[in-house]
Amino acid sequence: MQKEILSQKIIQYKLERLALEVVENLANAENEIILLGIKKNGYEIAQKVAALMQPYFKQSIVVSGISLNKQHPDDVQIDNPVTLNDKHLVVVDDVANTGRTLMYALKPLLQQYPKSIQTMVLIDRMHKLFPVKPDYVGLSVATTLQEHISVEMNKEQIVGAYLL
Repeated sequence: MQKEILSQKIIQYKLERLALEVVENLANAENEIILLGIKKNGYEIAQKVAALMQPYFKQSIVVSGISLNKQHPDDVQIDNPVTLNDKHLVVVDDVANTGRTLMYALKPLLQQYPKSIQTMVLIDRMHKLFPVKPDYVGLSVATTLQEHISVEMNKEQIVGAYLL
């Protein structure tokens, strides 16, 4: 049995708010901003947030994907590798649970010298085992360890988030 925790309409409001929070925090950024979405849903969220941010920035906003195997995260790949030196980075995912995925996604970013690294999630479950606390959160949800949250996509549209 699944329970809807975010509808498509509410998700759109959350994405707009997240985009404006990033705009407020990085308004004085001089270099391009790079949103790195963890594949697959995090990448889609990053694209939507970047589009919502673009009217407020004169500098460019680049969206790239991060691919990793969550069970064996030895090989973390950044799509379209770009220079991260002196750039503001925002790592984006759909759901944060233990912080493991965000922690592994940060690994290749530390091999360069970004100006800042921030993290964004649509939903934070607050069961942290790793020292990564998202900077931008759409919704914080208290769950049990046995419960699961699924963010469902239909092509490029986020249709809802469900507690399973």
